[in-house]
Amino acid sequence: MSLRFIYISARRLLPVVFLFWAGALTPVSAQNVIERLVSPGPLSNAHQEFEKDCGSCHATFDKGAQDALCLDCHDETATDVKNSTGFHGKSPEVQGNLCNTCHTEHEGLLFDIAEFDPASFNHFLTDYPLGGGHVAVECAACHLADKKLREAPSDCFSCHKSDEPHKNRLSDDCQDCHTVNDWSQVEFDHSTTRFLLLGKHSSTGCMACHVGEIYKELPSTCVDCHEEDDTHEGTFGTDCESCHDSNLWPKITFDHAQKTSFALEGQHAVVDCKACHTTTLFEPELQQVCVSCHQKDDEHKGRNGSNCADCHFTSNWSTSNFDHDTKTKFPLNDAHVRVTCEACHLEPVTKALPGVTCIDCHRDDDVHEDSLGENCSACHNEASWVKNTRFDHDLSRFPLLGEHKTVECDDCHQSKKFQDAPIECESCHIEDDEHLGTLGENCGLCHNPNNWSLWIFDHTTQTDFQLTGAHEGLACASCHRTKSRGEVSQSSECIACHRADDKHRGEYGGNCGRCHTTTDFKTIRIP
Repeated sequence: MSLRFIYISARRLLPVVFLFWAGALTPVSAQNVIERLVSPGPLSNAHQEFEKDCGSCHATFDKGAQDALCLDCHDETATDVKNSTGFHGKSPEVQGNLCNTCHTEHEGLLFDIAEFDPASFNHFLTDYPLGGGHVAVECAACHLADKKLREAPSDCFSCHKSDEPHKNRLSDDCQDCHTVNDWSQVEFDHSTTRFLLLGKHSSTGCMACHVGEIYKELPSTCVDCHEEDDTHEGTFGTDCESCHDSNLWPKITFDHAQKTSFALEGQHAVVDCKACHTTTLFEPELQQVCVSCHQKDDEHKGRNGSNCADCHFTSNWSTSNFDHDTKTKFPLNDAHVRVTCEACHLEPVTKALPGVTCIDCHRDDDVHEDSLGENCSACHNEASWVKNTRFDHDLSRFPLLGEHKTVECDDCHQSKKFQDAPIECESCHIEDDEHLGTLGENCGLCHNPNNWSLWIFDHTTQTDFQLTGAHEGLACASCHRTKSRGEVSQSSECIACHRADDKHRGEYGGNCGRCHTTTDFKTIRIP
């Protein structure tokens, strides 16, 4: 507090002190006058009515009593604090703190003593935590401008009355069926009614049965809802569940094995009744031999007799159970198992049988054009004609070594005759020849199949010209400049490479080694 403020306040207090001394003011009224004279500033608009009554919010010389005075007026807040409800009863920022920690007064009429930021407010500190679809709802949708925040309704019906499609035929407890995650999502326990939802009924939409929002005294027998689905047109009565079940209406639960002499097995179990019972269910009496129903399906046109069960299953008409392994000289393995009978048996079995060697059936598939003989199984297998072929290249005239083992067959074999593939290095590697033919065609003298860039050549032991001195570090192309066919040849005379370096212009002949050394051409050796 500044000296000027103390001086002004003292001057303002002098008349009051005089009046109090003269007996014109009581102690209480003097206190109120003094408090107004030393007020730190005007009150906010919300507390304007208490501008002249400091005692409504302040106890003389007792700041600790101020919170109790606040809660005397704000009884709803007092109830929240007492019962740990609402924001003031749940927020850790409020608990243990005085009211003026957050609500500052004496800052003027326009000052907001209850500053509130909806964007950062944690709704979980209220009696209505926001969950599911409520999280994205705008505040103003529930909190009306002319209402206190706490007055926003917390029951579904208050906000969702306009969304209620049931025409008031159900209770106001929307949460009995709906969830906060999605209003259109329904979770009603139908077992609480007299009609338990089983099978397909559990996934059927409510309105499929509750037409017109009717929920009471609905019929519960099958035919009440499924009369239009009755393909029997009432000939079997109304006891639908004797054959049908609630999981799948078209599925028949009639026990054909017990109630008839023909047990339904395999595909017969899923065949529609009318597929066999074309007139009425029991008349005329049906024959039980396969051909009586499947004569049109007999692709053999009667050539194999009428006892279809010798080869076919009831589970799959197109699958044959004929044991080719034991009843013929040609066991069916791998891909042959999946081949149709007609693919090999081009004629009736009573007339002619196919051959048993590969080439008998696969001559048209022989891309080698008979160049590799007729023993297809030497490379091919029954699992796949084109996959996992086997061939031991090491038994050929070109064993695969090093990187050659990883090369695709088509990279070297341009045709399927295979034997016409060349074995010379340059036939495949001519584009890789950095020497441009100057070192001949026998790449194997230096390179090996493990890695083209890994090369070894001993010039001392493999040629008549030993590399010494400065020659030792020269690149091959420094001397070998002419393309060579067959065996590599290169003159060993110094002058062949150093003619341009001969300052004597040939006066001392071509044998430079008589005076010069390979270590340094400028060094002169005196005989």
